[in-house]
Amino acid sequence: MADTDRDMSRHRILVTNDDGIGAPGIKLLEKIALEITSDVWVVAPDHEKSGAGHSISMHIPIRLNQIDERHFAVTGTPTDCALMAIYEIMTDKKPTVLLSGINRGANLAEDVTYSGTIAAAMEGTLLGIPAIALSQVFELGDAPPWETAERFAPAVIDRLMRCDMPANTLINVNFPDAPPEQVSGVRVTSQGQRPPGSFTIDSRIDALHVPYFWVKMSYSEGEKIADTDLHAIHENAISVTPLQLDMTNNGWRGELADSLQGLG
Repeated sequence: MADTDRDMSRHRILVTNDDGIGAPGIKLLEKIALEITSDVWVVAPDHEKSGAGHSISMHIPIRLNQIDERHFAVTGTPTDCALMAIYEIMTDKKPTVLLSGINRGANLAEDVTYSGTIAAAMEGTLLGIPAIALSQVFELGDAPPWETAERFAPAVIDRLMRCDMPANTLINVNFPDAPPEQVSGVRVTSQGQRPPGSFTIDSRIDALHVPYFWVKMSYSEGEKIADTDLHAIHENAISVTPLQLDMTNNGWRGELADSLQGLG
């Protein structure tokens, strides 16, 4: 149950993303965070790390550039940023909440397995910090409707920060590709799934006749099954999906155990 009487100004907020520290979405999110509390810290990649997933820099050193007292650019991944914030930067007092985003683009359905935005929130959750990932959906080739996130994110964040979030759970928020006046509401959703083929390989030949390749993104809309994040966004609603770190398929464990019986 949400605690409407909680003093929000007591919070210490860590803001991060995967689009890079100069991205418009993180600047908007910092602005929103500063309306909640003055204790806001920004630790983000020094350049775009979209698609980094929950990767960490194990084989290359991480460099840290302190821009000012509370702004830090990290050469590593969004997960690295969360780790650097907790273990190297905000060592006197851990953040009470981690906000990741606002991502330039959707983080719906299987996107969450690729997304650095989601990964930073996952790492915060693993470290025991309530975490919210936020994304602004838009059509590739068009400009993101940042005014939609700007209109609705403050109230959504405020309400979510007042919730008692379960352990090992993070929140994934997506704002629809629509002007604010066309937003149809806020829905609590489940993670959808698109048909296979959202990512393919685009093969090309360079000027020296050597082949090279791009990963090509072309989203299929999916089934739009009711109550999923895909369906909510299709109907211009804000999607709020609680994600959990335990990915065990408990419904299949019994059958799997039967199939393996007698081995070993």
